[in-house]
Amino acid sequence: MKAVRYHAQRDIRLEDVPPPSGELAPDQVLVEPLVCGICGTDLHEYVAGPIVTPLQPHVYSGATLPQILGHEFSARVLKVGSEITHVAPGDRVSIQPLISPRDDYYGRRGLYHLSEKMACVGLSWDWGGLGEQAVLNGYNVFKVPDGISDVQAAMIEPAAVALYGVDRGRVEKGSSVLVSGIGPIGALTLLAAKAAGASPIFVSEPNPNRRALAKELVPEAIVFDPRSDGDIAAAIRTRTEDGVGVDVALECVGAEASLNLCADVVRRRGTVVQVGLHTKRASIDAMLWALKDITLEATWCYPTDVWPRVASMIESGNFPVEKIVTATIRPEEVVEKGFEALLDPTGRNMKILVEMGGSA
Repeated sequence: MKAVRYHAQRDIRLEDVPPPSGELAPDQVLVEPLVCGICGTDLHEYVAGPIVTPLQPHVYSGATLPQILGHEFSARVLKVGSEITHVAPGDRVSIQPLISPRDDYYGRRGLYHLSEKMACVGLSWDWGGLGEQAVLNGYNVFKVPDGISDVQAAMIEPAAVALYGVDRGRVEKGSSVLVSGIGPIGALTLLAAKAAGASPIFVSEPNPNRRALAKELVPEAIVFDPRSDGDIAAAIRTRTEDGVGVDVALECVGAEASLNLCADVVRRRGTVVQVGLHTKRASIDAMLWALKDITLEATWCYPTDVWPRVASMIESGNFPVEKIVTATIRPEEVVEKGFEALLDPTGRNMKILVEMGGSA
């Protein structure tokens, strides 16, 4: 079968590889990927990896490079193991890609996403969404409603990252919120904050194309350019009740300046949430945290019970995740029109999906 595999830094190949063979384990599912996203994590691997893709066999999954990529995908079920009852052949599904023990410290408490042994489909598992078939554990496979498209189903995974960040910030109706950074996760975080009823919503984003996207997604958002709009922390605070600052600041960049802005603009006893993957720890003056008595929530992964919530929100139209999909491409175009395109500094490309050719 055809599969897009990561070998090393800037070395991604479309290759012929053996398809899954043999009998499925009782708790496994064989799927045919339909649409798969290229994630920021994949992009980090492409530019600077290997980072999380394993050079040595993974401690839990045993996977090693080369790695079939793809952990944001929709699929159709081809076959199920004898113990699988929640999906059946022919079902359309969304893939929750986190894989971890169910019997370690975190697994026994249902906190699977915190396991120190966690693996991930498409990063540290033998299979991924950029292959024509994949074998998954039953708990990785969620049936989606008929009202959700294949594109929307593929977007549930990054949307789960965003929604969990908003959850960790305890954003609710009337919360004042700053979203710092409008990459794919930032854009989804903006949508999730809007869906939660946040108001007012502020955005900080230096890229003009992404500022325009923020206004398109949430027209009432108040958008700033941190490079040219002066003291935007002061400007935001003056637009909040009594000028105290926002209730919640959601940091979606992974940069020190962005995190400092969030800490500056949040009110005392407010909440700063670091959303998504951060490759370098930002440093903050410790006195700032002490004076404000604020809470920093750091999220990257998510508990799996967020999955049906995302699907339900998409189906209702309250979480239009497909609006940040800027292109769909074929596997043979994945490097030039996917990975290289996502490095375009204009910021025009947000989420690129790969059509894997499965029946729709």
